[in-house]
Amino acid sequence: MKVLVAGANGHTGRLVIQYLKADGHEPYGLIRKEDQKATIEKLGGTPVLADLTKDVGYAVKGMDAVIFAAGSGGSTGPEQTEAVDRDGAINLAKATENLGIKKFVMLSSIAAGEPDRGPEELKHYLKMKGEADEFLKSTELDYTIVRPGALTHDEGTSKIEVGDTVEEGSVARADVAKTLIASLEEPNAYHKTFEMIAGDTQIEEALKSL
Repeated sequence: MKVLVAGANGHTGRLVIQYLKADGHEPYGLIRKEDQKATIEKLGGTPVLADLTKDVGYAVKGMDAVIFAAGSGGSTGPEQTEAVDRDGAINLAKATENLGIKKFVMLSSIAAGEPDRGPEELKHYLKMKGEADEFLKSTELDYTIVRPGALTHDEGTSKIEVGDTVEEGSVARADVAKTLIASLEEPNAYHKTFEMIAGDTQIEEALKSL
């Protein structure tokens, strides 16, 4: 499967590229800067230069699926959060739908669309994430919206807890990356939105339980 990964140079995006390659897929890493190309190539991906806030149709063309793993992190100011986390995600989803590609997996955030559940400094970020998620739900895409808790650099266990809402908690980026990829191939995950933290259920089984 040819998979375009937006935010490929981020901590989670790099893991997605690496794991896609290991699973026998063809990962394409959407990046903003020329000097990021070498990193994507080293991980086994094909770099694609594009700006999420502009025309991205050429980057999506020929793909079988898209994973949106880009994000401002909520610490770059409200304008950047709007540009990347909301508008960039919507722009990529539109391009994917326009080209007739069906599979789209969104890396969102726990409490997205419910800013009152988060700390004051993340309220705008959660609002933008929620608006992007709502747009994705309105499309004809076979979407999956993954909303992890606090991301850590811990070693992954491939075991998670999922639900419409889950208790505040954390999860390894490695397990988030694996969940994004597994969501591409598990039909039961299509048209689903779920929160996730570290847990006791194997990723594939957790997706089947949604």
